[in-house]
Amino acid sequence: MEKANGKPPPSRLCFLATLSAMFWIMIFYLHFTVLSSNPVGKPEQPVPFSVSARPQRISEAYEAFELPKMKAPPRSKPSDTRQAPEAFPFNRALRTIENKSDPCGGRYIYVHDLPSRFNADMLRDCKKLSLWTNMCKFTSNAGLGPPLENAEGVFSNTGWYATNQFAVDVIFNNRMKQYECLTKDSSIAAAIFVPFYAGFDIARYLWGYNISVRDAASLDLVDWLMKRPEWNVMGGRDHFLVAGRITWDFRRLTDSETDWGNKLLFLPAARNMSMLVVEASPWNANDFGVPYPTYFHPAKDGDVFLWQDRMRKLERKYLFSFAGAPRADNPISIRGQIIDQCKRSKVCKLLECDFGESKCHSPSSIMQMFQSSLFCLQPQGDSYTRRSAFDSMLAGCIPVFFHPGSAYIQYTWHLPRNYSTYSVFIPEDDVRKQNVSIEERLKQIPPDVVEIMRERVISLIPKLIYADPRSKLETLEDAFDVAVQAVIDKVTKLRRDIIEGREDKDFIEENSWKYALLEDGQRTVGPHEWDPFFSKPKDGKSFCEKNRLSWAMAIGREMSRCQIFSRGILLYRKEQPFVLRLRGRGLKQSVKREHFGLSNTR
Repeated sequence: MEKANGKPPPSRLCFLATLSAMFWIMIFYLHFTVLSSNPVGKPEQPVPFSVSARPQRISEAYEAFELPKMKAPPRSKPSDTRQAPEAFPFNRALRTIENKSDPCGGRYIYVHDLPSRFNADMLRDCKKLSLWTNMCKFTSNAGLGPPLENAEGVFSNTGWYATNQFAVDVIFNNRMKQYECLTKDSSIAAAIFVPFYAGFDIARYLWGYNISVRDAASLDLVDWLMKRPEWNVMGGRDHFLVAGRITWDFRRLTDSETDWGNKLLFLPAARNMSMLVVEASPWNANDFGVPYPTYFHPAKDGDVFLWQDRMRKLERKYLFSFAGAPRADNPISIRGQIIDQCKRSKVCKLLECDFGESKCHSPSSIMQMFQSSLFCLQPQGDSYTRRSAFDSMLAGCIPVFFHPGSAYIQYTWHLPRNYSTYSVFIPEDDVRKQNVSIEERLKQIPPDVVEIMRERVISLIPKLIYADPRSKLETLEDAFDVAVQAVIDKVTKLRRDIIEGREDKDFIEENSWKYALLEDGQRTVGPHEWDPFFSKPKDGKSFCEKNRLSWAMAIGREMSRCQIFSRGILLYRKEQPFVLRLRGRGLKQSVKREHFGLSNTR
């Protein structure tokens, strides 16, 4: 036998070689099959593993895979917070704008169903809404008040009511009930309305109540809203409410019992909402001016057209007129000079007001005077603004303003930014220093220009009035319509800015009045000719303290300090309240604290 050389027989060698080849083929087959079963781009299902199971090897395994190289996204700037539009909860509301077949696309309003203590209960207890006035008659007829008699033929046949100047809360709420694009689905709402009667609430407690009572409803409201899912969408920045009073009634700076009003507009949550008031703050961004209510509330377009035509055809025998009372106790007021100039002029009509039986309290007397005048003088009232400005424009009378805070920075939604097209501006300092004759200044305006200006005023009438809430104008937009659309535009712009990651970090809230005057596309503000009118004292002294000595000299007594309230100025002598100016009633001495919200009782 041939076994001496030790070589295996040929058949065994072939068998081993074949077996070895098959083994390695199987290894390679399994290896590439496992790899190809989880291609890149299709994420592998996570496999549970123990933290102690050699994480270093796991890390090495991930590094061993060479994934397709992808270009890294550019590093975003810190202010670039853009997300995909679908990530925002208000995206559905924005998409309704694109639906051209929906007449309400981008205009839907969702109204919170507030507990009755925030609105209806106040009307049921209407006798307590004002210390000075029985508001029950003024809340009748959906907030318009009782119908006016027309014995002298001053008014048109329908639509005239004795409307209280602080009734916007209820008028606006009732108009909202007739809004054509209400929705029960807040996810498609362009804005969210809060039907809280903020003006009526604070009016109940301005005099004789402590700050806990004055703040109670505001704190209750904010607490209620913040628990709602609608609030969480934008933190309240899509919410708005209406208060038919001046902003200062809602801006108490401290928790001192002697300070005026409540702190609604200073509450952190409320600062996110938009509040519509008849006078806004030049230095804050969360309130917006809307017109005072006039006496005219038409039910249909024809009523408006008829009134406009009537105002165009009137013959006006007076060059200018003024209705008001002097402010003898206020050294900086120009009312005394205005009254003196009017008395000396043969072309001025003066309606002197006091707190007795005055024609100033008669709507027909006021409107008759305005209808007979080309120009109507509108100096500051007890604050920047006056209802009289809107009554005069309703009569087709060209307003003459003496401070930009009386209209130009207030009602930017309702009045043209080019104020010279519909009004005359005479800086009050020129009147105070006797540098100007109002009569001569107005006579310098050519008659054809006066006619153009008057026509502009008359054309503005629809936007300055509140239509009867129980009906709806067909084609015209009233003050309510203009305000609602402005709020919608504001919220829509904010939402788009959020999506695009736009943030105006240079915004200075104290310059809010300047931003309101910017044209479309402008985003920055600089020095303005009206800066002196709105500059705050640089020495830290308040308006009250800077004028305390002048007022003390006027009454011949030394005063230690003073405070400003909505209804007047309270001076102190040895920490005792001494003098109060009450809306033009003159200086009053020996004041009782409980009359002015200084009492801690109740």
